[in-house]
Amino acid sequence: MNPTDDITVLRNKIAAELKITDPSTITVSDQPSAGATPMDSLSGKSLAELGVKHGDLLYIGFAAAAVEQPAKSSSTVIQDAVDDYLDTQNGLIKRDKDAKFCKHAANGMCDYCMPLEPYDPAYLEEHKIKSMSFHAYLRKLGAHEKKQGTNYTTLPSLEEPSYKVKPNCSSGHPPWPASICTKCQPSAITLQRQTFRLVDHVEFSTAGIIDNFIGYWRSTGLQRFGYMYGRYEPYPEVPLGIKAVVEAIYEPPQEGDSEGLKLDSPIEGEKRADEMAAACGLQRVGMIYTDLTDDGSGKGTVLCKRHIDSYFFSSQECHFAAVMQQKYPNATKYSSTGTFGSKFVTCVIGGNEEGNIDVSSYQVSNTCVGMVDADIVEPSVEPGIMRVKEPSAERYIPDVFFKYKNEYNVTVQKSAKPSFPVEYLLVNVTHGFPLKSSPLFTSSKEFLIENRVGGGFIQDAGALYRYLQSGKIVDLASDFHFLLFTRSMSILNDNEEMTLLVRLAMLHKEEDAAALEQSPGWQTLLTVLKESAGSSSSSGGQGSSTGGAGGSRSASAAAAPWTCRHCTFLNTHGDENCEMCGLPMG
Repeated sequence: MNPTDDITVLRNKIAAELKITDPSTITVSDQPSAGATPMDSLSGKSLAELGVKHGDLLYIGFAAAAVEQPAKSSSTVIQDAVDDYLDTQNGLIKRDKDAKFCKHAANGMCDYCMPLEPYDPAYLEEHKIKSMSFHAYLRKLGAHEKKQGTNYTTLPSLEEPSYKVKPNCSSGHPPWPASICTKCQPSAITLQRQTFRLVDHVEFSTAGIIDNFIGYWRSTGLQRFGYMYGRYEPYPEVPLGIKAVVEAIYEPPQEGDSEGLKLDSPIEGEKRADEMAAACGLQRVGMIYTDLTDDGSGKGTVLCKRHIDSYFFSSQECHFAAVMQQKYPNATKYSSTGTFGSKFVTCVIGGNEEGNIDVSSYQVSNTCVGMVDADIVEPSVEPGIMRVKEPSAERYIPDVFFKYKNEYNVTVQKSAKPSFPVEYLLVNVTHGFPLKSSPLFTSSKEFLIENRVGGGFIQDAGALYRYLQSGKIVDLASDFHFLLFTRSMSILNDNEEMTLLVRLAMLHKEEDAAALEQSPGWQTLLTVLKESAGSSSSSGGQGSSTGGAGGSRSASAAAAPWTCRHCTFLNTHGDENCEMCGLPMG
């Protein structure tokens, strides 16, 4: 500000800084609680005339209603359909008349038979439910208002934890890292088990989904990673519960190893998988990967590496899960920002104590996501331990504590620096299979899964041709990997023919199959596949007369059109290197 500036210039800057929509309500005073004067009444006077100079401390007042609210309106937030449905349910747990204690008539009610709230701790403990559901948590927050008959829109606004230094502090000091005060510094963190979870159960629509996923490890000994696609549905086993129903697993490009794996950067194929899942009415609900090691007994059993004396979910896995949960936030109308937590789940396939292959499902707490976002924690060499980072000029680390029971069974608080157990960050999620399976994809044949390396695993035009020759399209179309690879060939028209193929995969109607087979794009696809099959057999014959069986396979693979596993380009030439990216076929 300049001494000759009008007082309205200062008023306008204050309004812009504090996002005050009505600047006429701003008052100014040199005392904290007296002598407030509307700034509009001082209009026409300069700062010098009013005796305001650099370094003076002024007290500003304004109407709270005049501040622009960043919160999203609940009507503009698009929740998942399962959340909209559960919002309409009362969630009360009905109980039958107790034969021993209830003395009233059949139409009466007493303390022994009245319905319980969905968050009732005794009920949850009796049924071994470790965490209440998210919607039960919402009811708990609004229990008092609910008993008075108000609706759930009066619930207090949910806020996710933030452990970053607040920018633009109103105290007037230089910004961090030059200075910090109690207003802008994050509060201390006390780690404790999260009492609710946004997903209560993971349901695989068929056992074949898991069998096909771990089949690659059985054949090669290499670990595998995939994204789970499905939908969210109510889960009646938990009051107001939600389950993630998995219908397909997409395997992105990766480099597998017997002890781990390395994911490639997201490419066009991952985007296509999201688009294809959306066309089938699905969304990405989580990730799954293997951590399997054969025990060498020859009985098909595996080592149990995750148990109570080692770890269940490593610190590195916690960090990765937090990053993914932050990437896929949960939309809710009860949050001021429109999002709260995440429904993204993580499943690990490992060995149990009996040596059998089993699935474990987890989420990490909102506190863990906030700490990873603020760069407070990092994985350690010890899998069951999470490290707290050291503070630096660019990183503020608040105090972190956790509570535990000592050898005298007394609860004590301890500093989490430099490290703490990862159990404080975990949220357990159950998993299983339906009693009566009704999967979305019902093809009796199984098309090859994408991005797998090795003999018999490669998706190419020859594999697609053999798949289409193995049955009728009305049955074969209902396979997620088949739909994804067919679209990647870019022969079918997305708006018409590909839409028709997806509808055939979902509804299995003969009239859709007939319309698809008569479409120009489908005819072109069949022609390309037939030519590739003929070229493959012709090349194989020449190779067998000149170079033996090995030469036959090499020439056949080189002559047939094939899709590059690196850039997904369809090559029609006879070279073993991709025409687009130059990388080899294998």
